[in-house]
Amino acid sequence: MKTDFTCGFVGLGLIGGSIARAIRDFYPDSYILAYDINQEALKAALADGVINLSLSSIGKEFSGCDYIFLCAPVSENDNYLSQIKKYMSPTCLLTDVGSVKTDIHRHIEQAGLSSQFIGGHPMAGSERTGYINSKTLLLQNAYYILTPCEGISQETIREFKELIASLGAIPLLLSYTEHDYVTAAISHLPHVAAASLVNLIRQSDSPNGIMKLIAAGGFKDITRIASSSPVMWQQICLTNGENISRLLDDYIHSLIQIKKEIDRSGAESLYQFFDQARIYRDSFIDASSGPIKKSFTVRIDIADEPGALAAIATILALYQISIKNIGITHNREQADGVLQVEFYEESSIKKAAEILASKGYTIYPK
Repeated sequence: MKTDFTCGFVGLGLIGGSIARAIRDFYPDSYILAYDINQEALKAALADGVINLSLSSIGKEFSGCDYIFLCAPVSENDNYLSQIKKYMSPTCLLTDVGSVKTDIHRHIEQAGLSSQFIGGHPMAGSERTGYINSKTLLLQNAYYILTPCEGISQETIREFKELIASLGAIPLLLSYTEHDYVTAAISHLPHVAAASLVNLIRQSDSPNGIMKLIAAGGFKDITRIASSSPVMWQQICLTNGENISRLLDDYIHSLIQIKKEIDRSGAESLYQFFDQARIYRDSFIDASSGPIKKSFTVRIDIADEPGALAAIATILALYQISIKNIGITHNREQADGVLQVEFYEESSIKKAAEILASKGYTIYPK
Protein backbone atom coordinates (compact mmCIF):
# COMPACT_ATOMS: atom_id res chain seq x y z
CA MET A 1 0.00 0.00 0.00
CA LYS A 2 1.12 3.54 -0.64
CA THR A 3 2.38 5.69 2.23
CA ASP A 4 1.50 9.16 0.97
CA PHE A 5 -2.28 8.80 1.03
CA THR A 6 -4.77 11.53 1.96
CA CYS A 7 -6.98 10.95 4.96
CA GLY A 8 -10.03 12.93 6.10
CA PHE A 9 -11.65 12.99 9.54
CA VAL A 10 -15.16 14.02 10.48
CA GLY A 11 -14.79 14.40 14.23
CA LEU A 12 -11.46 14.69 16.00
CA GLY A 13 -12.17 13.64 19.57
CA LEU A 14 -10.52 10.89 21.62
CA ILE A 15 -10.84 8.12 19.02
CA GLY A 16 -10.57 10.23 15.88
CA GLY A 17 -7.63 12.13 17.33
CA SER A 18 -5.85 8.92 18.35
CA ILE A 19 -6.27 7.38 14.88
CA ALA A 20 -5.03 10.61 13.26
CA ARG A 21 -2.01 10.65 15.60
CA ALA A 22 -1.21 7.03 14.75
CA ILE A 23 -1.44 7.72 11.01
CA ARG A 24 0.82 10.76 11.39
CA ASP A 25 3.39 8.76 13.40
CA PHE A 26 3.44 5.70 11.13
CA TYR A 27 2.85 7.54 7.83
CA PRO A 28 4.61 10.91 8.08
CA ASP A 29 4.12 11.53 4.33
CA SER A 30 0.34 11.26 4.60
CA TYR A 31 -1.87 14.33 4.23
CA ILE A 32 -4.56 14.66 6.92
CA LEU A 33 -7.50 17.04 6.92
CA ALA A 34 -10.22 17.26 9.54
CA TYR A 35 -13.58 18.80 10.32
CA ASP A 36 -14.93 19.16 13.85
CA ILE A 37 -17.49 21.48 15.42
CA ASN A 38 -14.88 22.03 18.14
CA GLN A 39 -12.50 24.52 16.58
CA GLU A 40 -10.18 24.34 19.58
CA ALA A 41 -9.54 20.66 18.86
CA LEU A 42 -8.63 21.50 15.26
CA LYS A 43 -6.29 24.30 16.38
CA ALA A 44 -4.57 21.92 18.81
CA ALA A 45 -4.20 19.24 16.11
CA LEU A 46 -2.66 21.77 13.74
CA ALA A 47 -0.27 22.98 16.43
CA ASP A 48 0.72 19.37 17.19
CA GLY A 49 1.42 18.73 13.52
CA VAL A 50 -1.14 15.91 13.50
CA ILE A 51 -3.29 17.41 10.72
CA ASN A 52 -2.33 19.48 7.71
CA LEU A 53 -5.65 21.24 7.19
CA SER A 54 -8.56 22.16 9.48
CA LEU A 55 -12.00 22.72 8.03
CA SER A 56 -14.96 24.72 9.31
CA SER A 57 -17.39 22.70 7.16
CA ILE A 58 -17.57 19.55 5.06
CA GLY A 59 -16.71 20.56 1.53
CA LYS A 60 -14.83 19.81 -1.68
CA GLU A 61 -11.56 19.35 0.23
CA PHE A 62 -12.76 15.80 1.04
CA SER A 63 -12.88 14.91 -2.67
CA GLY A 64 -9.16 14.11 -2.67
CA CYS A 65 -9.31 11.65 0.22
CA ASP A 66 -8.22 8.03 -0.07
CA TYR A 67 -9.79 7.34 3.34
CA ILE A 68 -12.45 9.14 5.35
CA PHE A 69 -12.94 8.30 9.03
CA LEU A 70 -16.38 9.15 10.41
CA CYS A 71 -15.68 9.78 14.11
CA ALA A 72 -18.59 12.03 15.05
CA PRO A 73 -21.35 11.02 17.52
CA VAL A 74 -23.53 8.19 16.17
CA SER A 75 -26.63 10.39 16.25
CA GLU A 76 -25.01 12.69 13.65
CA ASN A 77 -24.09 9.95 11.15
CA ASP A 78 -27.09 10.34 8.83
CA ASN A 79 -26.55 14.09 8.47
CA TYR A 80 -22.82 13.80 7.86
CA LEU A 81 -23.22 10.93 5.38
CA SER A 82 -25.45 13.00 3.14
CA GLN A 83 -22.84 15.76 3.14
CA ILE A 84 -19.82 13.48 2.62
CA LYS A 85 -21.47 11.63 -0.26
CA LYS A 86 -21.45 14.83 -2.34
CA TYR A 87 -17.66 14.98 -2.31
CA MET A 88 -16.40 11.37 -2.03
CA SER A 89 -14.41 10.12 -4.98
CA PRO A 90 -15.32 6.65 -6.38
CA THR A 91 -12.03 5.25 -5.04
CA CYS A 92 -12.35 6.65 -1.51
CA LEU A 93 -12.95 4.24 1.38
CA LEU A 94 -15.34 5.41 4.10
CA THR A 95 -15.21 3.97 7.62
CA ASP A 96 -16.54 4.79 11.08
CA VAL A 97 -15.61 4.07 14.71
CA GLY A 98 -18.99 3.45 16.39
CA SER A 99 -19.60 0.68 18.93
CA VAL A 100 -22.89 -0.33 17.22
CA LYS A 101 -22.74 -1.24 13.54
CA THR A 102 -26.24 -2.13 12.30
CA ASP A 103 -27.47 1.45 12.33
CA ILE A 104 -24.56 2.87 10.33
CA HIS A 105 -24.70 -0.01 7.83
CA ARG A 106 -28.38 0.72 7.20
CA HIS A 107 -27.56 4.39 6.57
CA ILE A 108 -24.75 3.36 4.23
CA GLU A 109 -27.09 1.12 2.22
CA GLN A 110 -29.68 3.90 1.97
CA ALA A 111 -26.97 6.28 0.77
CA GLY A 112 -25.80 3.81 -1.88
CA LEU A 113 -22.26 3.65 -0.47
CA SER A 114 -22.03 -0.09 0.24
CA SER A 115 -19.18 -0.59 -2.24
CA GLN A 116 -17.08 2.00 -0.39
CA PHE A 117 -17.69 1.28 3.30
CA ILE A 118 -16.01 -0.83 5.97
CA GLY A 119 -17.38 -0.35 9.46
CA GLY A 120 -14.81 -0.02 12.23
CA HIS A 121 -14.83 -0.39 16.01
CA PRO A 122 -11.51 0.16 17.79
CA MET A 123 -12.00 -1.53 21.16
CA ALA A 124 -10.05 1.07 23.07
CA GLY A 125 -11.26 4.05 25.00
CA SER A 126 -11.19 6.03 28.20
CA GLU A 127 -13.37 7.86 30.66
CA ARG A 128 -11.49 10.91 29.36
CA THR A 129 -12.81 12.50 26.20
CA GLY A 130 -11.76 14.94 23.51
CA TYR A 131 -8.74 15.45 21.30
CA ILE A 132 -6.68 16.66 24.25
CA ASN A 133 -6.68 13.09 25.63
CA SER A 134 -5.95 11.35 22.32
CA LYS A 135 -2.71 9.43 21.85
CA THR A 136 -1.11 7.03 19.41
CA LEU A 137 -0.76 4.34 22.05
CA LEU A 138 -4.53 4.11 22.45
CA LEU A 139 -4.59 1.76 19.46
CA GLN A 140 -1.54 -0.29 20.40
CA ASN A 141 -2.45 -4.00 20.72
CA ALA A 142 -6.16 -3.16 20.88
CA TYR A 143 -8.68 -5.23 18.92
CA TYR A 144 -10.05 -3.23 15.98
CA ILE A 145 -13.19 -4.89 14.61
CA LEU A 146 -13.91 -4.40 10.90
CA THR A 147 -17.38 -4.97 9.38
CA PRO A 148 -17.16 -4.77 5.58
CA CYS A 149 -20.25 -4.32 3.41
CA GLU A 150 -21.01 -7.28 1.15
CA GLY A 151 -20.45 -5.17 -1.97
CA ILE A 152 -16.87 -4.20 -1.17
CA SER A 153 -13.92 -5.90 -2.89
CA GLN A 154 -11.66 -8.35 -1.10
CA GLU A 155 -8.64 -6.33 -2.21
CA THR A 156 -10.03 -3.20 -0.53
CA ILE A 157 -10.69 -5.18 2.66
CA ARG A 158 -7.17 -6.60 2.61
CA GLU A 159 -5.57 -3.17 2.13
CA PHE A 160 -7.60 -1.55 4.90
CA LYS A 161 -6.88 -4.46 7.24
CA GLU A 162 -3.17 -3.95 6.54
CA LEU A 163 -3.50 -0.23 7.30
CA ILE A 164 -5.17 -0.88 10.67
CA ALA A 165 -2.57 -3.51 11.57
CA SER A 166 0.24 -1.13 10.63
CA LEU A 167 -1.08 1.35 13.22
CA GLY A 168 -0.42 -1.21 15.97
CA ALA A 169 -4.01 -2.48 16.35
CA ILE A 170 -5.28 -6.05 15.90
CA PRO A 171 -7.86 -6.17 13.08
CA LEU A 172 -10.71 -8.67 13.43
CA LEU A 173 -13.26 -9.23 10.64
CA LEU A 174 -16.93 -9.77 11.57
CA SER A 175 -20.28 -9.18 9.91
CA TYR A 176 -22.07 -6.16 11.33
CA THR A 177 -24.88 -8.36 12.72
CA GLU A 178 -22.39 -10.66 14.45
CA HIS A 179 -20.52 -7.65 15.83
CA ASP A 180 -23.64 -6.18 17.41
CA TYR A 181 -24.69 -9.48 18.97
CA VAL A 182 -21.21 -10.19 20.34
CA THR A 183 -20.74 -6.70 21.77
CA ALA A 184 -24.26 -6.79 23.22
CA ALA A 185 -23.23 -9.93 25.13
CA ILE A 186 -19.74 -9.00 26.31
CA SER A 187 -20.12 -5.22 26.65
CA HIS A 188 -23.65 -3.84 26.47
CA LEU A 189 -25.48 -6.37 28.68
CA PRO A 190 -22.78 -6.19 31.41
CA HIS A 191 -23.20 -2.41 31.51
CA VAL A 192 -26.95 -2.78 31.94
CA ALA A 193 -26.42 -5.44 34.64
CA ALA A 194 -23.83 -3.34 36.47
CA ALA A 195 -26.07 -0.28 36.46
CA SER A 196 -29.00 -2.41 37.66
CA LEU A 197 -26.94 -3.79 40.56
CA VAL A 198 -25.86 -0.32 41.60
CA ASN A 199 -29.43 0.97 41.43
CA LEU A 200 -30.62 -2.03 43.45
CA ILE A 201 -28.19 -1.15 46.23
CA ARG A 202 -29.16 2.52 45.96
CA GLN A 203 -32.82 1.61 46.40
CA SER A 204 -32.20 -1.01 49.12
CA ASP A 205 -29.71 0.93 51.23
CA SER A 206 -30.57 2.22 54.66
CA PRO A 207 -30.95 5.97 55.32
CA ASN A 208 -27.45 6.08 56.82
CA GLY A 209 -25.97 4.51 53.67
CA ILE A 210 -24.38 1.47 55.31
CA MET A 211 -24.39 -0.58 52.07
CA LYS A 212 -22.54 2.13 50.17
CA LEU A 213 -20.15 2.55 53.08
CA ILE A 214 -18.99 -1.06 53.12
CA ALA A 215 -19.31 -1.80 49.40
CA ALA A 216 -15.87 -3.00 48.32
CA GLY A 217 -14.02 -5.91 46.77
CA GLY A 218 -16.16 -7.92 44.39
CA PHE A 219 -19.07 -5.49 44.29
CA LYS A 220 -16.91 -2.55 43.28
CA ASP A 221 -15.05 -4.68 40.75
CA ILE A 222 -18.12 -5.98 38.92
CA THR A 223 -19.90 -2.60 38.97
CA ARG A 224 -16.94 -0.38 37.95
CA ILE A 225 -18.36 0.05 34.45
CA ALA A 226 -21.54 1.59 35.90
CA SER A 227 -19.52 4.82 36.12
CA SER A 228 -19.50 5.14 32.32
CA SER A 229 -21.18 7.93 30.36
CA PRO A 230 -25.00 7.73 30.68
CA VAL A 231 -25.44 9.53 27.34
CA MET A 232 -23.27 7.00 25.50
CA TRP A 233 -25.04 4.02 27.03
CA GLN A 234 -28.45 5.53 26.41
CA GLN A 235 -27.52 5.76 22.70
CA ILE A 236 -26.12 2.22 22.63
CA CYS A 237 -29.34 0.83 24.12
CA LEU A 238 -31.38 2.76 21.56
CA THR A 239 -29.30 1.60 18.58
CA ASN A 240 -28.63 -2.01 19.65
CA GLY A 241 -31.82 -2.55 21.63
CA GLU A 242 -32.93 -5.72 19.83
CA ASN A 243 -29.76 -7.64 20.68
CA ILE A 244 -29.58 -6.31 24.23
CA SER A 245 -33.26 -7.16 24.84
CA ARG A 246 -32.77 -10.68 23.47
CA LEU A 247 -29.82 -11.30 25.75
CA LEU A 248 -31.62 -9.71 28.69
CA ASP A 249 -34.39 -12.28 28.22
CA ASP A 250 -31.80 -15.06 28.44
CA TYR A 251 -30.15 -13.44 31.45
CA ILE A 252 -33.46 -12.93 33.25
CA HIS A 253 -34.35 -16.57 32.59
CA SER A 254 -31.00 -17.70 34.06
CA LEU A 255 -31.59 -15.53 37.14
CA ILE A 256 -35.06 -17.02 37.60
CA GLN A 257 -33.59 -20.51 37.35
CA ILE A 258 -30.89 -19.86 39.93
CA LYS A 259 -33.46 -18.22 42.21
CA LYS A 260 -35.48 -21.44 42.07
CA GLU A 261 -32.41 -23.45 43.05
CA ILE A 262 -31.69 -21.09 45.95
CA ASP A 263 -35.34 -21.27 47.08
CA ARG A 264 -35.33 -25.09 47.06
CA SER A 265 -31.80 -25.36 48.51
CA GLY A 266 -30.58 -27.29 45.48
CA ALA A 267 -27.03 -27.93 46.66
CA GLU A 268 -25.76 -29.80 43.59
CA SER A 269 -27.32 -27.35 41.11
CA LEU A 270 -25.89 -24.39 43.00
CA TYR A 271 -22.45 -25.97 43.01
CA GLN A 272 -22.62 -26.63 39.24
CA PHE A 273 -23.80 -23.06 38.63
CA PHE A 274 -20.77 -21.54 40.33
CA ASP A 275 -18.28 -24.20 39.18
CA GLN A 276 -19.18 -23.90 35.50
CA ALA A 277 -18.86 -20.13 35.71
CA ARG A 278 -15.50 -20.45 37.48
CA ILE A 279 -14.09 -22.86 34.89
CA TYR A 280 -15.20 -20.73 31.95
CA ARG A 281 -14.05 -17.45 33.56
CA ASP A 282 -10.65 -18.96 34.34
CA SER A 283 -10.26 -19.90 30.68
CA PHE A 284 -10.13 -16.22 29.71
CA ILE A 285 -6.67 -15.14 28.55
CA ASP A 286 -6.17 -12.62 31.33
CA ALA A 287 -8.12 -14.42 34.04
CA SER A 288 -6.61 -15.11 37.46
CA SER A 289 -7.51 -18.43 39.05
CA GLY A 290 -10.42 -18.61 41.42
CA PRO A 291 -13.54 -16.50 41.77
CA ILE A 292 -13.72 -12.82 40.91
CA LYS A 293 -12.10 -10.88 43.69
CA LYS A 294 -10.48 -7.54 44.27
CA SER A 295 -7.36 -7.23 42.17
CA PHE A 296 -4.45 -4.88 42.71
CA THR A 297 -3.77 -3.66 39.22
CA VAL A 298 -2.29 -0.79 37.25
CA ARG A 299 -2.36 -0.14 33.53
CA ILE A 300 0.65 1.30 31.75
CA ASP A 301 1.08 2.90 28.34
CA ILE A 302 4.02 1.28 26.57
CA ALA A 303 5.14 1.23 22.97
CA ASP A 304 4.74 -2.03 21.06
CA GLU A 305 8.45 -2.71 20.60
CA PRO A 306 10.96 -5.40 21.60
CA GLY A 307 11.99 -5.26 25.25
CA ALA A 308 9.24 -2.88 26.41
CA LEU A 309 7.50 -5.44 28.60
CA ALA A 310 10.79 -6.81 29.92
CA ALA A 311 11.89 -3.30 30.90
CA ILE A 312 8.82 -2.89 33.13
CA ALA A 313 9.38 -6.25 34.80
CA THR A 314 13.07 -5.46 35.36
CA ILE A 315 12.37 -2.07 36.94
CA LEU A 316 9.83 -3.55 39.36
CA ALA A 317 12.16 -6.45 40.23
CA LEU A 318 15.00 -4.04 41.03
CA TYR A 319 12.73 -2.39 43.61
CA GLN A 320 11.67 -5.82 44.96
CA ILE A 321 8.03 -5.48 43.87
CA SER A 322 6.51 -8.90 43.15
CA ILE A 323 4.32 -9.26 40.08
CA LYS A 324 1.35 -11.63 40.24
CA ASN A 325 0.30 -11.36 36.60
CA ILE A 326 1.28 -9.30 33.59
CA GLY A 327 -0.15 -9.08 30.09
CA ILE A 328 -1.29 -7.02 27.14
CA THR A 329 -4.88 -5.78 27.26
CA HIS A 330 -6.41 -6.11 23.78
CA ASN A 331 -9.92 -4.92 24.66
CA ARG A 332 -9.59 -1.48 26.25
CA GLU A 333 -12.94 -0.04 25.29
CA GLN A 334 -13.48 1.54 28.70
CA ALA A 335 -9.93 1.68 30.04
CA ASP A 336 -6.62 3.32 29.31
CA GLY A 337 -3.33 1.49 29.20
CA VAL A 338 -1.99 -1.24 26.95
CA LEU A 339 -0.12 -3.23 29.63
CA GLN A 340 -1.86 -4.53 32.74
CA VAL A 341 0.20 -5.49 35.78
CA GLU A 342 -1.37 -7.22 38.78
CA PHE A 343 0.26 -7.33 42.23
CA TYR A 344 -0.23 -9.49 45.31
CA GLU A 345 -1.02 -6.63 47.66
CA GLU A 346 -2.54 -3.17 47.49
CA SER A 347 0.54 -1.41 48.86
CA SER A 348 2.48 -2.40 45.74
CA ILE A 349 0.22 -0.32 43.50
CA LYS A 350 1.29 3.07 44.87
CA LYS A 351 4.96 2.10 45.09
CA ALA A 352 5.03 0.72 41.53
CA ALA A 353 3.13 3.71 40.14
CA GLU A 354 5.54 6.19 41.72
CA ILE A 355 8.61 4.33 40.46
CA LEU A 356 7.34 3.85 36.91
CA ALA A 357 6.06 7.43 36.70
CA SER A 358 9.51 8.66 37.70
CA LYS A 359 10.88 6.66 34.75
CA GLY A 360 8.56 8.47 32.34
CA TYR A 361 5.74 5.92 32.07
CA THR A 362 2.07 6.97 32.08
CA ILE A 363 0.18 5.03 34.75
CA TYR A 364 -3.58 4.43 35.09
CA PRO A 365 -4.69 2.89 38.43
CA LYS A 366 -7.52 0.42 37.87
